[in-house]
Amino acid sequence: MKKNLTNLRVRYAETDQMGVVYYGNYAQYLEQGRTEWLREQGISYKWMEENNVLLPVTNMNINFKMPARYDDIISITTTLKKIPTFKIEFYYEIHNQEGQLLVTAETTLVFVNATTKKLQKAPDYLLELLTK
Repeated sequence: MKKNLTNLRVRYAETDQMGVVYYGNYAQYLEQGRTEWLREQGISYKWMEENNVLLPVTNMNINFKMPARYDDIISITTTLKKIPTFKIEFYYEIHNQEGQLLVTAETTLVFVNATTKKLQKAPDYLLELLTK
């Protein structure tokens, strides 16, 4: 399935007193990975929202292997798990600059009509891009 690699530098504000990334910040790292994955497909969250589609997260599972630390360069590999239906599922790996695996994670998001707030199928434009 399609993958994207996003590199980020850990900022001081993302760490605790020990210089370790606070666990709650990983949700933002995963979001950045997903956002860049979509952008690489030619779509943005903003464009989808302007076209009446919302993507709320319904499940997130994170496995911490090693800590990321202040000033590390982390690489977020975001992989689509399967062609979406009513939901879209991603798998992530986060490595540091030495290539050490820090985190594995999975998220599930659902497609919601912004007007009705009801579940909907994945938009055709996304499915077309993914099956090319």
